[in-house]
Amino acid sequence: MNHFQPKTIQHSKTIKTEMVKPPDTNQHDTLFGGRVMALIDEAAAICSTRHCGFPTVTASLDYIHFLNPSYVGDILTLEAYVVWTGKTSMEVKVSVHSEDKITGEKKLTTRSMLTMVAIDEHGRPAEVPPVLPETEEEVEWQKLAYELRKERKAQKGRFL
Repeated sequence: MNHFQPKTIQHSKTIKTEMVKPPDTNQHDTLFGGRVMALIDEAAAICSTRHCGFPTVTASLDYIHFLNPSYVGDILTLEAYVVWTGKTSMEVKVSVHSEDKITGEKKLTTRSMLTMVAIDEHGRPAEVPPVLPETEEEVEWQKLAYELRKERKAQKGRFL
């Protein structure tokens, strides 16, 4: 049984801003997917640590959808939220938007869902507080996270 007080999804909200620089791009002059993944992982770690008060590690990446490219000079904004929790794990939704620094045009570039696990001072999984949705959108995020978790558990031990 979890003895922590529930925390709202907004409590853990993390916003991270970066600028796309030339070393971050590939031969197509677009942002490397691996660089986006590293930024997403970092945002999820900050968000999940904020939620539970422990250091966290990445346990899985349920999905990452690259929707639109980003270019040198674009401003990236990552938004991360803990949307569902288990006993020691947290499902973290991360969205990435890019903004053209000249025109101000914004677009959704990437969506992802990660599972983060809290780690105590002995290196063992630590219990985390539950998360409390406050809006219909947050309830939908929670449903998606729960379904992804069920699917992941059903696949455990199988090679895809």
